Amino acid sequence: MFDSFLEFIKEKQLFEQHQKILLTISGGIDSMVLLHLFEKSGYEYGIVHCNFNLRGDESDGDENFVRQQVAIHGVPAFFQSFETEEYAQLNGISIEMAARELRYRYFEKISSENNYDYIATAHHLDDLIETFFLNLSRKTGIKGLTGIKEKSGKIIRPLLFAGRKEIEEFARENFIDFREDSTNSEMVYRRNFLRHKILPLFQEMNQSFSKNILASIAYLKETETVYSGFIENEKGKVVLESKQDTIIDIEQLINTQFPKVLLFEILTGFGFKTAVIDEVFEALNSDSGKQFFSKSHRIVKDRGRLFIRPNNDEDERIYYIEKDDIELFEPLNLILEKHNAENFIINTEPNVACLDCDKIEFPLLIRKWRQGDYFQPLGMTGDKKLSDFFIDEKLPIHEKENTWILCSGKKIVWIIGHRIDNRFKITRKTKTVLKIELKNDSI
Repeated sequence: MFDSFLEFIKEKQLFEQHQKILLTISGGIDSMVLLHLFEKSGYEYGIVHCNFNLRGDESDGDENFVRQQVAIHGVPAFFQSFETEEYAQLNGISIEMAARELRYRYFEKISSENNYDYIATAHHLDDLIETFFLNLSRKTGIKGLTGIKEKSGKIIRPLLFAGRKEIEEFARENFIDFREDSTNSEMVYRRNFLRHKILPLFQEMNQSFSKNILASIAYLKETETVYSGFIENEKGKVVLESKQDTIIDIEQLINTQFPKVLLFEILTGFGFKTAVIDEVFEALNSDSGKQFFSKSHRIVKDRGRLFIRPNNDEDERIYYIEKDDIELFEPLNLILEKHNAENFIINTEPNVACLDCDKIEFPLLIRKWRQGDYFQPLGMTGDKKLSDFFIDEKLPIHEKENTWILCSGKKIVWIIGHRIDNRFKITRKTKTVLKIELKNDSI
């Protein structure tokens, strides 16, 4: 098995001899075999262990066991304890998903802070088969049926050449200590139910079951390569990119050969679940204004397009312009110039604001517009709500949500890129003009 381990790393180009690997060690048989193989190989590695506090003393026992192994091997090690049940409840997710999110976030943190090139997990061939069936039961695309990959970003799986029986035999032959996880036999977990109840029946029906499934997965991986090339070509017909959004042209999407499949492949890349994608597809011909959410992104449907944008706290940010500033880069690229008002020619383009500098109170601030904001549009003396102004201007939803305003004290000076406030316009009494130009590449 050791020779197969070295050959697998070389064949799949998992990492180079000089690179540092962070091993995820639970204390179970798979991870302890992984640790033994790395120790024997001479590769540079460290150990990371997570205590999810799900099994009381048993969880603490696993952590103590791994700490003992660290003392034996004398390598860098990192330990973290999580309140997994509390995290799952707060986020409305399963215990399994909570543990997954917590551990991979921690693995990435330790890897980045300590300059590890890759993070190695102890997944093996039986995990690959189980994942295939779990994904199939959840409703997945072809990518989900290709199972676990040998290498995905910084995650590598050096045991993906070996099955469970081979690992168990190697552990016995080499007297490798490990901890038994009592929950591995509990049927409340879907993977355990599949492992102990479903897959043995397939194996009983066909002794070549595992071999055939692995061959099918290998075939699906090749098929997925061809499929991905087709999808990328189709995406180019319907997807547009702007600075803030990824935009799907609905008419172009519907006119493709497989619009629902294409929509699925686009949106899964932004974290949208299958059920939500089904809702989006059903809403393609509905009125504008509908929104759909994933953990990381949201979709806004507006005027024949789907606007996909990240969820962030940008709406709460405030940026300042000091009196002597001549250029601003965030959140927009603004060029500021001061001019003598005499013989100054006013630029009436919406991306330029020509203001009476003496009426302005510095620092100016820039923020996103809010419900309840009002101003005096240029040429008017009465107040107008920004929301009504947007309606009158027939501003699309995505543009409205991306609109920033320039304020002097509590007064709005300029709806950036649209209209200045009448109170700050240039008059015959103006002595100094503040000209602010919005560069087109910043919107």
